Amino acid sequence: MNCSNFTLLKGAISCLNKAIMTDMDLDETQSVPLPAAAEEEPFLGMTDIFLVCMILGLTIYWWFFRDRKAATPQQLVKPLTVVPLSTASRDPSFINRMKKTKKSVAVFYGSQTGTAEEFAGRLARDCIRYGIKGFPVDPEECEMEELTRMGEVENSFALFCLATYGEGDPTDNAQEFFDWLQEDHDLSGLRYAVFGLGNKTYEHFNAMGIFVDKRLEELGAVRLCKAGMGDDDANIEEDFVTWRETLWPAVCEHFGIESVGEEGVMRQYTLETHEDINQNEIFTGEPTRLKSLTEQKPPYDAKNPYMSSVKVNRELHKGGDRSCMHIEFDISGSRIRYEAGDHVAVFPTNDPAMVEEIAHLLKVNLDDVFTLNNVDDEAAKKHPFPCPTTYHTALLHYVDIAHPPRTNVLHDIIDYASDPKDREFLTRITSSAGKKEFAEWVTDSHRDILQILKDLPSLKPPVDHLCELMPRLHARYYSISSSPKEHPERIHITAVLVDYHSKIDRRIKGVATNWLATKIPNGPDGPRVPIYVRKSPFRLPFKTTTPVIMIGPGTGLAPFRGFIQERYHAKMEGKPIGDTVLFSGCRKKSEDYIYQEELEGYEGDGTLSQLNMAFSRDQAQKVYVQHLIKQKSETVWNLLNDGAHVYVCGDARHMAHDVDMVLHDIVEERGGMTQSQAKDFIKGLRNKGRYACDVWS
Repeated sequence: MNCSNFTLLKGAISCLNKAIMTDMDLDETQSVPLPAAAEEEPFLGMTDIFLVCMILGLTIYWWFFRDRKAATPQQLVKPLTVVPLSTASRDPSFINRMKKTKKSVAVFYGSQTGTAEEFAGRLARDCIRYGIKGFPVDPEECEMEELTRMGEVENSFALFCLATYGEGDPTDNAQEFFDWLQEDHDLSGLRYAVFGLGNKTYEHFNAMGIFVDKRLEELGAVRLCKAGMGDDDANIEEDFVTWRETLWPAVCEHFGIESVGEEGVMRQYTLETHEDINQNEIFTGEPTRLKSLTEQKPPYDAKNPYMSSVKVNRELHKGGDRSCMHIEFDISGSRIRYEAGDHVAVFPTNDPAMVEEIAHLLKVNLDDVFTLNNVDDEAAKKHPFPCPTTYHTALLHYVDIAHPPRTNVLHDIIDYASDPKDREFLTRITSSAGKKEFAEWVTDSHRDILQILKDLPSLKPPVDHLCELMPRLHARYYSISSSPKEHPERIHITAVLVDYHSKIDRRIKGVATNWLATKIPNGPDGPRVPIYVRKSPFRLPFKTTTPVIMIGPGTGLAPFRGFIQERYHAKMEGKPIGDTVLFSGCRKKSEDYIYQEELEGYEGDGTLSQLNMAFSRDQAQKVYVQHLIKQKSETVWNLLNDGAHVYVCGDARHMAHDVDMVLHDIVEERGGMTQSQAKDFIKGLRNKGRYACDVWS
């Protein structure tokens, strides 16, 4: 403030003080009786004083702060409102959007881990080859009842890429669509095709894709081609490519269209670089909302994870060459609630060494700030991940660089190879005839993008194009291994460190577990990890007296540790508890018997009525949980007759299948049933919620 301004303010304050003192003197004499002729009106009343004070306050504020605001405009940063996955402000009518943008193909996806969404995007881009326009659609963010209006859009059809989750359930974003399909609707104006994503090691293989394909036909829709069934246990990429090769000829025949030729690589996003941008506007790893990881606001979910402090990270194995971690996340004050059997999602970070190597090979400045903008102005998804951001952040937090790239990724970067031999090789393995070679060289050998860049040294794609093509890095889910009744302010997980060598002798490290292994508490707060809780139907019976049989070797024990804690808590409250039987196991009792002291303690105090442990390699002939179940067949059968609930957690490919076969055998032998009757009996247990599985492959 300059000298003249200060003098003016000083004078105004002096005048005001005199006026106030005069008024105060007069007020103090009001209690003394005066002759009427001697009474005088005060110079300023209280109302006048209030107005003068207000004017003076505004004047002081203006003089003191106007220059400061003018001098530092860069400090007044308007919060960035880029929310790449949200369509809250958009018209939820996909029919209106199709009419407005002259699009004729809607590709709906039900996705839990991102694969179905990725396939939907590829199908939408395929449309360009046939002179039509398509776009991917999240069924959770639009009005699916508008499928009844598809006939209003000329030559239109819908494609569905639908993953099956859990016990044959729809994914979270397809749940409302699944519920809507249970009702009767007129879909006679709809033409459609379905590709399901599942895993054959699960009992309900592709249940969602099969249901939608059948139900749409029942409601009058016209199927364009046979549904595709992708198997993630084998090679889901090959399954998808094979189905796509039958889809488009069927579409061409139905609508009388032809391919417009093999177009060049079509970029879905354009690159925008930022030379001078305020640091407060740059995303640093947040899933959606800017600054959400530092300015935490509940409720916490997939788009707004909670930054939890790691309070405990300890080794559970006593020896051997493998590692299993017991980790505890602090949720005190977060308002996060969980139940025994739920899953906790962890948002991991890629290996910084991999990021540095990619940057070195492609000569990238990781600190450069950029934005990828969708070329389609009407697209719901404006960016592939939160932008603007740095290449360092994108490669660490947003792009899955550790997963072997799919066919479309390598196909779209062929032209960036300067060596004709490298181009010819990539062209061959990404063609229809090269599916087997692609599977062997990429998928089976687990070659990630870094290894491919090393093996093909002339391949130098722009890093922004790689960021566009590579799938998103998604959260990893872990069964919670604690009970909120015993640990209301902490969430426990039990995780085996993934670290092995591939068939080409490359070291493969699990993204999430190797990242978690570095989160060692070193102070009162501990390292922070973004998490949220996903609800699960994997639940103990409501009545504590209902008997339960829990089957989970290795880390399959995790949810059952929570279940046992639930029963222990009920027991300590004086409630009666039913038979609680555990079948678990590991390789060697002396090395990898996790939670040994706890389990034996629960057996000792009666919480566990039976503790059955299989140590597969402690004797010449391997013994697994299914062998112990067979040995205890009479006990198992009696418990089933008493209304027991059966729970299985762990490996779906071998263990869960073998356990299911043993249970069928027990029902046949002990129940005196035929094979068909035993199958119906087991099916009845599942339908009643008495036989539940939480398995993975």
